[in-house]
Amino acid sequence: QVRLVEYGGGLVQAGGSLRLSCEASGRTFSTYDMAWFRQAPGKEREFVAISWSAGNTFYADSVKGRFTISRDNAKNTVYLQMNSLKPEDTAVYYCATARVLRSYQFDFEYDYWGQGTQVTVSS
Repeated sequence: QVRLVEYGGGLVQAGGSLRLSCEASGRTFSTYDMAWFRQAPGKEREFVAISWSAGNTFYADSVKGRFTISRDNAKNTVYLQMNSLKPEDTAVYYCATARVLRSYQFDFEYDYWGQGTQVTVSS
């Protein structure tokens, strides 16, 4: 069982920045593929970014160049640095991981989820 806890959401003006953190339980965090998803009101949950255990990363087109995912294996934590925020980035942001990840972009592939943290970007 893996427990995930997110921190760092809040209200920010358009063009501003926020950093989200997600702390995971467990002794083998370095082997986890860690992803961020988000869900806006009335919309389906969507993939944002992933940090694979091998060290590479990948981003949704909508956030590429503005968001950066990183991890600190010593702290069992994955981060999402969000810059140049836009009102359309407003959503609840979730971190997630899976026992065996096949298709990173689908939320049903993930077994463990955090409780979510609200990010609101005002125009």
